Amino acid sequence: MRNLFFFLLTLAVTLSGTLARAGEPQPKITVSGEAVVKVSPDRVVVTLGIETMDPNLEKAKSSNDRILQLAIKAITSCCADLKEIQTAHLSIAPRYRDSNRRTPEDFLGYFVNNAFAVTLNDPAKIEQLLTVALQAGVTNIDNLSFETTEFKKYREQARELALQAAREKAEKMAAVLGARVGAPLQVTEGGAGWGYYSGWRGGAGGMSQNVMQSVGEASDELYGSVALGQISIRASVSVTFALTN
Repeated sequence: MRNLFFFLLTLAVTLSGTLARAGEPQPKITVSGEAVVKVSPDRVVVTLGIETMDPNLEKAKSSNDRILQLAIKAITSCCADLKEIQTAHLSIAPRYRDSNRRTPEDFLGYFVNNAFAVTLNDPAKIEQLLTVALQAGVTNIDNLSFETTEFKKYREQARELALQAAREKAEKMAAVLGARVGAPLQVTEGGAGWGYYSGWRGGAGGMSQNVMQSVGEASDELYGSVALGQISIRASVSVTFALTN
């Protein structure tokens, strides 16, 4: 019986130590990684605007409609299909000399603003599109948006580079602390998108968790007053790794 008592006591102490160690927080490290993949755009979305004004509402609107029809006819004859043209904004509002004094004496007329977007699948036609649109009576070029039709592929590429960058950063930080990086415990993805590349914080001498990769050569074509350049597809991640001795 005495031997059984000592056996049970030893077992209890062993289990207690095991449970205590199991309850200890696991050493870990959380790092972020970012990557930008630069690609040449193969699609341009052009937003054009037509502004007309007349004291007579019907005249203001009909004048705007007439320019729109002429512009669409010109654009579809050279640059884009009708399905690639879409209204982006339409507003009709009275205009006064003084916005704080809306009296009949201050009334200037009805202001009609009609903006429409054209998706151009051949960037080489951008200058031709702008020329025919302005000749048809379009008054504004509101925006140019450069895009790629392979966004998903390049976003996945950027995400992979961001994950590699996060692990590289974790390994370098862990080595300074005399530890090694183990398995990933948690991965969180940040925002992803595209846009103009206007430099990256850190630049060429930035930290190793920032990765920039160029896919193909940047376009050196200048289509009239438009330079395509490159767009940037960005991915960011936050990864928590286990640390081991």
